[in-house]
Amino acid sequence: MNEANATPLLEVNGLSKQYVISGGAWKRLTRKPQEVLHAVDGVSLRIAQGEILGLVGESGSGKTTLGRCLLRLIEPSGGQVLYKGQNILDLPAGRMQDVRRKMQLIFQDPFSSLNPRMTVRQTLAEVLTVHRLCAPNRVDGRIAELLHMVGLPADAMQRYPRHFSGGQRQRIGIARALAVQPEFIVADEPVSAVDVSIQAQVLNLLKDLKTQLGLTMLFIAHDLSVVQYISTRVGVMYLGKIVEVAPRKELFAHPRHPYTQGLLLAAPQPDPLHRTTRIAVEGEPPSPLHPPPGCRFHTRCVLASERCRVEEPLLQDIGGGHLVACHHHDQAYWPPRTADVIM
Repeated sequence: MNEANATPLLEVNGLSKQYVISGGAWKRLTRKPQEVLHAVDGVSLRIAQGEILGLVGESGSGKTTLGRCLLRLIEPSGGQVLYKGQNILDLPAGRMQDVRRKMQLIFQDPFSSLNPRMTVRQTLAEVLTVHRLCAPNRVDGRIAELLHMVGLPADAMQRYPRHFSGGQRQRIGIARALAVQPEFIVADEPVSAVDVSIQAQVLNLLKDLKTQLGLTMLFIAHDLSVVQYISTRVGVMYLGKIVEVAPRKELFAHPRHPYTQGLLLAAPQPDPLHRTTRIAVEGEPPSPLHPPPGCRFHTRCVLASERCRVEEPLLQDIGGGHLVACHHHDQAYWPPRTADVIM
């Protein structure tokens, strides 16, 4: 099934999040105008039932803010978030609690996301109690089931977070997210804070749970190899906007946006025959306080033209569910030419 054309579990239309920067007392005294930080700007995407959409981009591109806006942990400034066709941004707080049972978050840092003063049992029992998911005499049994699901023994429930490694703490965080039987999970860089030797275990666990429970997931990461391994489709974000979305194999084999190509070139290559002399992406990204007009990537793009500087490209389908926002997507070459390869 083509996930791009399947009925979406989650659909986002024109989502934006802006922060007004007051600048403190000095700016108020000098009466300078307030500035607006565009963290997420007009993002539209679809996530089909049962797929894992990987989301990549540089730090500060808006990935985490987007993920939290989807769950209303951060209130968006505009747009729509349709969950099974219902715009959850219009729901009052009382009804939103029921929706949150179906939409959960796995935090990036397994060390700070768990209360050090609560045992694993207390942490998971709190979730079960707040949402009234099982009778009091069934709590311990349900916690044991959740721990078994993430590969931990039942006696782990009596211990505190300090007794576990980083990978084990992340498993506890996953168990907490699964406790409410969610349908959609935002995994915010869930393996970036654990050892490389443990990353594969956590990734395999997430893939197995996705298959067993039919989960749908937005997987946020910096590491392209991680995204390539776990994702069904991949989205690329730059300065608050989605610039490319494609099925995983298509995006890694034929990236059409210069920024996506730059990210792939920046990834370490162990084979010296595949190392290139091309510069991945030049310069620093512009400030989200003052995003450039036209294409936001034009200040760092080797293909930029006058049209790029004045006209913002729209995210368009160039075939096979491959979406790209670039005026010159047909001019970028990939893979690098033989002349670029160090022999």
